[in-house]
Amino acid sequence: MTDCLFCKIVKGEIPCKKVYEDDEILAFHDIHPAAPAHCLIIPKVHLDRLSSATQEHATLLGRLLLQASPIAQQLGFSNGYRTIINVGYIGGQEVYHLHVHVLSGHAPLGPILSR
Repeated sequence: MTDCLFCKIVKGEIPCKKVYEDDEILAFHDIHPAAPAHCLIIPKVHLDRLSSATQEHATLLGRLLLQASPIAQQLGFSNGYRTIINVGYIGGQEVYHLHVHVLSGHAPLGPILSR
């Protein structure tokens, strides 16, 4: 994808504030955070959305989710965090490259969950 924002970040054409990187995934701080701490975890290979994933992506999807916990610990999310994957326009997806949001810093669901 030549016009994909996240592919350009993976290629180093657009800078980001990296949190984690390996051969398959990249994590970086969101430039429009929705919480005091907000980063994104993306696959380095272009996959436009979760609903486009196939069985061949199973290991990669697992790695994206499993990396959320070490990233949360690295960023000091000691009291918990949320992971969100928006899928498609109705699901709130704005960049069409699969990404996992990892957010922490406030507890908007706290009162609901404590009942």
